[in-house]
Amino acid sequence: MDQSSRYVDLTLREEDLIAGGAHILCAYRLKPKAGHGFLESAAHFAAESSTGTNVEVSTTDDFTKGVDALVYFADEDSEEVRIAFPLDLFDRNMTDGRMMMVSFLTLTIGNNQGMGDIEYAKMIDFSMPRAAISLFDGPAVGLKELWRVLGRPVENGGYIAGTIIKPKLGLRPEPFAEAAYQFWLGGDFIKNDEPQGNQVFAPMRETIPLVRDSMRRAMDETGEAKLFSANITADDHAEMLARGEFILETFGPDANKVAFLVDGYVGGPGMVTTARRWFPNQFLHYHRAGHGAITSRGSKRGYTAHVLAKMARLQGSSGYHVGTMGYGKMEGAADDRAIAYMIERDASDGPVYHQEWFGMRPTAPIVSGGMNALRLPGLFANLGHANIINTAGGGAYGHIDGPTAGARSLKQAYACWQAGADPLDWALENRDFARAFESFPNDADVIFPGWRERLGPETRA
Repeated sequence: MDQSSRYVDLTLREEDLIAGGAHILCAYRLKPKAGHGFLESAAHFAAESSTGTNVEVSTTDDFTKGVDALVYFADEDSEEVRIAFPLDLFDRNMTDGRMMMVSFLTLTIGNNQGMGDIEYAKMIDFSMPRAAISLFDGPAVGLKELWRVLGRPVENGGYIAGTIIKPKLGLRPEPFAEAAYQFWLGGDFIKNDEPQGNQVFAPMRETIPLVRDSMRRAMDETGEAKLFSANITADDHAEMLARGEFILETFGPDANKVAFLVDGYVGGPGMVTTARRWFPNQFLHYHRAGHGAITSRGSKRGYTAHVLAKMARLQGSSGYHVGTMGYGKMEGAADDRAIAYMIERDASDGPVYHQEWFGMRPTAPIVSGGMNALRLPGLFANLGHANIINTAGGGAYGHIDGPTAGARSLKQAYACWQAGADPLDWALENRDFARAFESFPNDADVIFPGWRERLGPETRA
């Protein structure tokens, strides 16, 4: 059934829709299956995403038609379809009238992802009006609060050198806590890797008190504050809250140094919002494990990494993994910095839409995945700043002189970029950074060819 007469209005102007502020706009890459027309399929896609189905129904009235999702732009050559969703379509909380991310996802990438006439459809961007932004939580705390804890300026407080305990699984409580202590002697921030939680060989009730003691010893020895991001991800929200309460009770007066990590993609919006609302004083660390199943450049369905980042900020993530922009081991490219800009700035351009955040707190970019000291100067130069959290697992624990030296090498790489120095010249005066070349020779060969001759055997030894 061709529904384009109802669910398509190409006379609508995007600038008018944005100015009106009564719609959420979504842009898709869409391809119909063979034998189906492009505009016809786009109309069916909009119908399934809002008030329609595949047949005429007797219960439709004039009010229902007033909240139809409408295709307002369609270009078959580029496979681009843009749809305007009236705000009234989206579910609201009974308790406080706020909007729900689950409702946004249910409509915009719900049943339409399995329609028989659609070969694929992937959301590449969305535009959220001020009225909707005001109905999402947004972050409660952010990078400023971490800088304050670390004793730094709360504007441009700089690079936070972090790690992930390695190996990601298999350490018992004592070696886990010792690994944390050794990194904290040189670095700032440690996160649980996403699978780490309450394994039988490392139960939280044993591990967390030991980590607290490691933090206190490291702070006593260095005279510096330290940060720990504890994984509270769980299927059951009651279990997640129990984990969070136990961690806060255990850290006691150092609770301000604890972030809560949630696996926001696999756990879903309900888990993120629960953590945001129950623990508003904690830095909410949104880990996106599993997202590549749909955000990967090779995936034709779902949504992009850019879309996921925008949703994470709306839900209230304090920090969000933005990838390594091609500088680490994960899929990505230099222009992925636009994802970081979208979550950290009050206004930014996306792939399709310009987004104003109207004062919603920023979300801190977290860079993780195969990073080490040699890769950091290029990352900072590409991003244009170093106000990020970087969690280098192998980049710390794979350092030839151990995790304390690995942590120091990360900070020396940051200082190198700050100074605008040549990294090879910098290595001559900064031993831990120099030893990173010896620790990661494959990276050194690619990024700094001729490094062996420039540094010489005495510097590298």
